[in-house]
Amino acid sequence: MADPYETLGVARNASQDDIRKAYRKAAKETHPDLNPGKPEAEARFKVINAAYDVIGDPDKRKKYDAGEIDETGAERQPERHYYREYAEADPNFRYGPRSSQRRSQTGNFDYDVFSDLFGERGGGERFRMPPQDVRYSLDVDFLDAVNGARKTVHMPDGKTLDISIPAGIEDGKVLRLKGQGRPGSDGKPGDAYVEISVRPTARFTRDGFDISSILPVTLGEALNGATVRVDTVDGAVDVRVPKGAKDGTKLRLRGKGVPRGKDSGRGDQFVEIKIVPPVDVDEELARFMAEWETKHPQHPRGKRGE
Repeated sequence: MADPYETLGVARNASQDDIRKAYRKAAKETHPDLNPGKPEAEARFKVINAAYDVIGDPDKRKKYDAGEIDETGAERQPERHYYREYAEADPNFRYGPRSSQRRSQTGNFDYDVFSDLFGERGGGERFRMPPQDVRYSLDVDFLDAVNGARKTVHMPDGKTLDISIPAGIEDGKVLRLKGQGRPGSDGKPGDAYVEISVRPTARFTRDGFDISSILPVTLGEALNGATVRVDTVDGAVDVRVPKGAKDGTKLRLRGKGVPRGKDSGRGDQFVEIKIVPPVDVDEELARFMAEWETKHPQHPRGKRGE
């Protein structure tokens, strides 16, 4: 897979805002709905989303830049060193876990893990381990982040957590689950901190509490007006495309955005009209347009001399 910076056409020192703008531009150009019958555009769209999933997330971007994850977001396996390497460098080296060291009568080191963790320290004071906080990362779908959801997650240590995703949560936010960490020596558990990573979607983009989407329409629908189905985070609704709508016209759907919080209402959804040219243009349409433009001259590049 290609370098995500090269895929989105941004420099490695680009700001997160520049990366977001580059992603939106590339996503619009390759959106499957705007390129019907073009499998290469759909394939490119998937590559763009995969690249943005890595460097569009500030934390993942840091890990990628540091070489901790690869272009797919998978963790790189660190180079493993074996005790034999150290033994060859130092013939007096004896392999064992790093913990308390006791020198025996022979002058070698003996390692005692349990005495270090639970045994007595100097002065007879017994070691006490404090409660341990744990950190996890959780990927959630765009719609679950907007509308809220409950997730049962199986953690790497075998523990199962029931997590409530609050409606409107943003990418990178951290949830605190009290008492879900590891216990200390007194039996009291620490807390679990779950960082939320919101997966991007082809249908929507989020800007604060507002949501943007693209609505592909035919030339006829734009010229004559039409009622069409539009996807929202609550499901599809009927929207009226005004007669004579131009490419880039934005329709506002009030209250179809992201929840602002309890009893605080919601943002809006802005639907951008994208006029899709006819597929398989025939002679009849070409002749009609030529005759029509003869009677109605068009100046898309401005009049000469302007």
